[in-house]
Amino acid sequence: VRAGGGGVVGGDHRQAFGAFWRSHARAPMAGRDAIVGGVCPQAHGLHLVKLATLLVLIGGVARAGGAGLRIRGEGHMLLVGDPGTAKSQFLRHAAALEPRAVLTTGVGSTSAGLTAAAVRDGGEWQLDAGALVQADGGVCCIDEFGDVREAEKGAVLEAMEQQSISVAKAGIVCRLSARCSVLAAMNPRGPYDDASSLVVNTALSSPLLSRFDLILVLRDVPDPAWDARVADFILGGKPVDARRGWGFDRLQAYVAYVRAALRPESTPASERVLTRYYQLQRSRDPAGSSRTTIRLLESLIRLAQAHARLMFRDKVLVEDAVTAVILMEATMNSASLLPSINPLRSQFPDNPQE
Repeated sequence: VRAGGGGVVGGDHRQAFGAFWRSHARAPMAGRDAIVGGVCPQAHGLHLVKLATLLVLIGGVARAGGAGLRIRGEGHMLLVGDPGTAKSQFLRHAAALEPRAVLTTGVGSTSAGLTAAAVRDGGEWQLDAGALVQADGGVCCIDEFGDVREAEKGAVLEAMEQQSISVAKAGIVCRLSARCSVLAAMNPRGPYDDASSLVVNTALSSPLLSRFDLILVLRDVPDPAWDARVADFILGGKPVDARRGWGFDRLQAYVAYVRAALRPESTPASERVLTRYYQLQRSRDPAGSSRTTIRLLESLIRLAQAHARLMFRDKVLVEDAVTAVILMEATMNSASLLPSINPLRSQFPDNPQE
């Protein structure tokens, strides 16, 4: 099986992965958490963030729409958090896991920035590909996303939804492919205010925020018990969470394999869960904010498909749909139906099956 980044995952991997899941047949969620534990192991806890990162890297199933349009399977995630909440660590680890990845900042490290630039070389104009174009078929990790240049935000909107970038510079008119997942991180604009919307806290427009499947807010609120566990983890004391996650190479091979080999299909039961949740969110927000459009339902479908892939299945079950809803609840903030969830404090459950 050829992975999206060009690597090859052989039959030995499939046998090893199959044996792993057979050994966890009675407790599949424990097996899932063993895999998730291999994501960014240098960060303590953060169960929901690690799970969300892994699902974004795995992605859903792209499908063809009407008139030859392509509905993306690649997911996008934004981490909004206080300094020191491991946002950059997650970006670096995600970029390392994906064979084809670009790690950059909002201002860009070259003149091409995130999209493309026209440069003169030997008297002729040529296009210099930016980060989103270079990451085609992989993942683009963008730190300091709030510093994206205003001139590029329109192109970023197109790249995140249409998976392409339209260029009309120096007499060059073309369209470049940018079929990649976007994993971005930024600090809030000043102290995060729970009473204000994400638009106010991030200073990003609603259309841009609506492109993200997940937006996780990491608030570093003082908590003596949590601070003690983190300090014990960093100082090398007895780990609070003793379960061992997968190694890097094994995790990388697994992500590549499930992306290339599995195309899970939805079931009527999972569709009912996702549809009902979407209807409830729409009824709670009749004005239709940026987070309760049809993109919400598409995001739920992608997350449920990615979780089915993570669970090594070719069918999307109810538990996949429920996991997608839980992750979305961590994103909805004031519009959430469940009690408030702080992703920064999310711990690996002692009994995942419950």
